[in-house]
Amino acid sequence: MGDPDNPKVQRRLAAVLAADVAGYSLLMGQDEEGTVRRIRHLRRTVLAPQVAAHRGRVVKTTGDGFLIEFASPVEAVRCAVAVQESLQEATQPLRLRIGINLGDIIIEEDGDIYGDGVNIAARLEQLAEPGAICLSAKVYDEVRDHVPLAFRDEGETHVKNIRKPVRIYGLFGGLLPETRPALAMPDRPSIAVLPFDNMSENRDGEFLADGIAEDIIAALSRVRSFFVIARNSTFTYKGKPVHVQRISRELGVRYVLEGSVRIARDRVRITAQLIDATTGGHLWAERYDGGLDDFFDLQDRITASVVGAIQPSIRAAEIERARRKRPENLNAYDLVMQAMPHVWSADQVSNAIASRLLDQALELDPAYALALALSSWCSGQRVIYIWSEDVERDRRDAIGKARAAAELTSDDPLVLAMLSTARTIITRDFAAGALLIDRALALDPNSAWAWNRSGWLRTFIDEPETAIEHFERAIRLSPFDPMLFSSHAGIGDAHFVAERFPQAVEWLEKARIAHPRAAWIGRFLGAAYSHTGRHAEAQACVRDLLAANPALTVGAVRVAPPFSARVIDNLCEGLRQAGLPE
Repeated sequence: MGDPDNPKVQRRLAAVLAADVAGYSLLMGQDEEGTVRRIRHLRRTVLAPQVAAHRGRVVKTTGDGFLIEFASPVEAVRCAVAVQESLQEATQPLRLRIGINLGDIIIEEDGDIYGDGVNIAARLEQLAEPGAICLSAKVYDEVRDHVPLAFRDEGETHVKNIRKPVRIYGLFGGLLPETRPALAMPDRPSIAVLPFDNMSENRDGEFLADGIAEDIIAALSRVRSFFVIARNSTFTYKGKPVHVQRISRELGVRYVLEGSVRIARDRVRITAQLIDATTGGHLWAERYDGGLDDFFDLQDRITASVVGAIQPSIRAAEIERARRKRPENLNAYDLVMQAMPHVWSADQVSNAIASRLLDQALELDPAYALALALSSWCSGQRVIYIWSEDVERDRRDAIGKARAAAELTSDDPLVLAMLSTARTIITRDFAAGALLIDRALALDPNSAWAWNRSGWLRTFIDEPETAIEHFERAIRLSPFDPMLFSSHAGIGDAHFVAERFPQAVEWLEKARIAHPRAAWIGRFLGAAYSHTGRHAEAQACVRDLLAANPALTVGAVRVAPPFSARVIDNLCEGLRQAGLPE
């Protein structure tokens, strides 16, 4: 007889499909009730009927996720394809990431399932692009001759808590986005620093982990003989166990640095490893232990080790010169790391969040140069994008904080870029702005942000061809940057300056699609549509502008952006034709 207190474990071989809604947290933040309704509609009208039609079983659902079991991997793949195709046809689709694995599973009495078969499916789901399907090699071997679809071999990768690497296949055919084209390798040592994993028991270490990567990127960028991918592009891989060879191909780099941070009480352990991403070979690995009081010293040791491993001939003086002024307060540093993505978003909601976080950081450390510089840019955004409730106060705040930051550290490229921006958009001292941004680029030729701001300055002073070249440099240094829309908008505005209005429409539409909340893009886009005779589209842009800012007028637009009189006349005339009130 069996032991009733220790029932025999039930196992079976099954195809496991794990799915989740891409961008769930962002969707909930934008429209919580609407997102919940759409997910319920997805379960009822798409998921349930397709699972039933392919003889599957929904094991469980979470807020944004689904776990489904199939007896046949072919049916699992067919179901996944049908679901993705249904969502592609929807007018306001949710986008799912789907992972499918074939493996041994454990079945509980309540019907829940566990085991590596389930864990690997969940990891594959995290690897999938929104709208795509990621398969393990076991599933691929079973289905490749039975479904008329193309597959892409993504190679082997290590997934969390699974001992052996897993070979992965991407399923496309109208489902997956096009593979990102391979970028050419620069003619100098090239590196991408990935976000460090937070291995702490709670989230307290997450922003410190992000800060390590942020500061190592800043330090390496100032070694002129390196080509360093910007932080905003490498952070698109955060939380995704992507194969390093894919990163090498997509970013055009030879080396990848990755690592982890574990904080326990007042102690911190940082591990880091440098990989030749073209081969997957490990070049160097190290572990660093210390107290939280030693946090910045640990960062410096990692940076020195990385530089020495890539190019031993780099002198220690180069590393020393690359160090930025440190904050006096670690909590202030944490707040600045939290503010960073909101600063770069350049929309009104994000601006308010960033400003609040930076104000808190400056209360803790009033002499924190980076916090002052970023806060200056937030105030400048409110002026130029016509969000300000008190324009003169924000003008004074922007220029005052930029100057204070520059007095604290005169050789920090980011601070110099911010001061240049303040001089350009607030005081309109373009000559001083150009000197400052050129100095920032001399100190850090890898700064995508500085190249972007240089592009905008050249657009303001009617040098559109140079501006486009500088925006393109920014894009190459950070090809997957969430701020890519700013460089696209800059190229569009540069074409507008050159009176190439059809090209301006093309690039400004790219920017608007990438960041719909950045309503300010519609100003030049609406005017460009007017000048190309596309009056319906121009009027739609003006309606969107007024929906975001009902008080907007041609007069307000005329005084906000620092373009030449000729360009402002073209801008205002186009918006006037499109119906913007005087």
